[in-house]
Formats: sequence, C-alpha cells, structure tokens
Amino acid sequence: MKLRVRNQLRIAVRHSLLALTFTFCTLGTLATAAPATSKVNTTDLAVTDDSVTVGILHSLTGTMAISETGSVEAEKLAIEQINKSGGVLGRQIKIIVEDGASDWPTFAEKAKKLLVKDKTAAVFGAWTSASRKAVLPVFEKENGLLYYPTFYEGLEQSHNVFYTGQEATQQILAGLDWASKTLKAKKFYLIGSDYIWPRTSMKIARKHIEKVLKGTVVDEQYYPLGHTQFGSLINKIKLKKPDVIFAAVVGGSNVAFFKQLNAAGLTAKRQPLLTISVTEDEVLGIGGENLEGFYSSMKYFQALDLPGNKKFVQEFKNKWGNDSVIGDVTESAYLGPWLWKWAVEKAGSFDVDKVVKASENLEWKDSPHGYLKVDKNHHLWMKTRIGQWKRDGQAKIVFESDVIKPDPFPKGYQ
Repeated sequence: MKLRVRNQLRIAVRHSLLALTFTFCTLGTLATAAPATSKVNTTDLAVTDDSVTVGILHSLTGTMAISETGSVEAEKLAIEQINKSGGVLGRQIKIIVEDGASDWPTFAEKAKKLLVKDKTAAVFGAWTSASRKAVLPVFEKENGLLYYPTFYEGLEQSHNVFYTGQEATQQILAGLDWASKTLKAKKFYLIGSDYIWPRTSMKIARKHIEKVLKGTVVDEQYYPLGHTQFGSLINKIKLKKPDVIFAAVVGGSNVAFFKQLNAAGLTAKRQPLLTISVTEDEVLGIGGENLEGFYSSMKYFQALDLPGNKKFVQEFKNKWGNDSVIGDVTESAYLGPWLWKWAVEKAGSFDVDKVVKASENLEWKDSPHGYLKVDKNHHLWMKTRIGQWKRDGQAKIVFESDVIKPDPFPKGYQ
C-alpha cells in the first residue's frame, strides 16, 4: 500500500514537472516569437516590443464620406482579424485614424502628420485620384508606405504605393471587349464626371474602341462633380442611339443620372449601359429598380460564389451590421492590411524598403475576389468581371476574364 502511494506520488510529481516544463517552453516560445525591435525596426518607425502603429486616412466628413466609409470599415476589420491571429511579427496593430475631409490639401497635411509625427509603419487610405495625387509627394519624400484601394486611371507607379484596385486597362479593356462580343456593340457613347479618372479612362476607352474594336464613339460628355440635371444628355443619347453607353459618372450624380434615365424610358431593355463606377455602395442610393439590367465592370461583386468571399461577407456583416453591402473598393481596402502583414513577415522587418522588396510576387489564392498576385509594378494581377444589376441591388455575374497582368503604362493608350 505504501509502495503504491509512493508510486502515485512519483507519477504526480513527474506530471507536474512535465506540465511546468511545457509551461516554461510555451512562455519561452511566446517570448521569442516576436523578434527584437532593434532587428525589425531600423528606421525609427512607431514599433515597440509589443505593438506597431499604422494609419487610416480617408474622408470621414464631406462629400466623399459616404463612398469612403466602407473602406474604413474593411481596413478596421482586417486589422482586427490580424490582431486576433497574433498580429504582425508578434506585435499588435494600433491604429491612428485621420480625416481627409474630402479636401485634397487636408489629405496632404494629414499624411505628413501620420508619417513625420506619428511615424506610422504603413497607411491605408485615400480614395479619389485627387487625394492620392495630393499625398503621393509626401509619401515619396518621407519614404512612407501607402496602400491605395480604388480602381483608377493608371499612368502611375511609385516605390511608396501599392495599388490594390484595378488599373484602367484591367477594368476597361476587358469590359469593352465583352460589350463588343456579347452585346455586338459598335457605337459607344462615353459619359463621365469631369476630373482626372473619368477623362483618362475615357481616353483609353476611345482608343480601344476605335483602334482595336474598330467601333465608333458617337459622342463624349463630361459633367462637374455633383451635377444632377441630365435631361439634355438624355435627349442627345436618344438622338445618337448608341449600342452601348459607357459611363464613369461618380458620387451623388449617379443617383440623378440613373433615375432620370429610367424616368425617360431608357431602361436596360431599350438602352444597354456599361459603367465602371457603380458598385453595391452606389446602388444603395440609386435604387436597384433604376439599375436593373445595366452592367458594371469590376473585379469584385458581393455576390461572388467563392469560399473566401462568403467568409469575408459574413465576417463583415457580423461586425458592421447585416444590412451592410460590400462594393469593389471596400474589398480592395480589405486586401491592404493583409498584404502588408505578409510582406512584413516575409521581410522580417517593418522597414519600408524591405517590405517593398518582399511584396513582389506575393500571392493570395483565396482572397474575397479570388486569386491575386503582387506585380513588381505594385499593382495586382486579378480578373475582371461583368455584373448585371438586379432589382435587389446585387449583381449577377455574367462574365469573368482570365487573370490579367497589370499594365499601368499601356503602349498605344497614353
């Protein structure tokens, strides 16, 4: 009996020692999981032994706030998920949020604050091309790192910027090719808001229509941001009778434009239209009944039947509400923090130059929109899709391209 008790005690002690050893090993692993700050931060960024600070810079007020809200929500969701999964190089991400206030000089001012005063390791933000152009000199001068989420006109490449939305040739050329082949379109009416992105996009579109598709541009019109009176334009469309309207109208103008088209009887059954500026976010204001049957050319639609997207949509709605919708730019914003995390961990450093070098050829096979790869020109390889809008505000995917290599400086289109 005494022998059995001694044996039980011996076993208990041995188990306690093993448990204690395991605890110390685990603590040791946790303690060494985060490499020394002196090794991962040699450029005086806001990195400590247990945290790293990044910036979010979007319009929280002003005319662009409605469009940029989804991007802020997506970036915060991604960072929250990264923190829950262990952070970046064993460090939790802290966020400083700044308001660009829909004012381009303010964007530049806030970018300088985030880089010079706050010493953020990366910034996720800007939305319009005007805001990106305003902050670009700041990021290049201070050697900061910006992840820019909006599909845009191309004709730009910077050591300090990663572009997680489509550049123009990815979005426009595949879309026009589809319209030519599927809708048998030969005559195009080009319409856009009057600033750099629509004008450059339409310049590329015109050259592709005329030189490659051997089609005709029957007219080309631009309207100021916020324009709401499209009666004269609609009369011109009726007279010109294009096979397809190719549109890049942005912001609140879209609401007036599509409602007035519908009221004038220019529905999808009578007048095909392909836009490169309407996502699920805009549909909320326009109304599905005013868009039904029209098409958008994007890399992402909320309705994509992909495992990565179903997970993303559910987690987005869990955090921001079941009535939330997710458009193309919102999804692009979600990509930024993850691509930065993986590049930092591949580089073993938060230093910008090392992160930039490590980013080349990073792949994400099951992102919300599917396969992507970071090109050496800092744009993403991705697919283009055509979505046909339904009355419920969601899109039916009617076309999907192969993965397209980004080409921000296309020969013959500049």
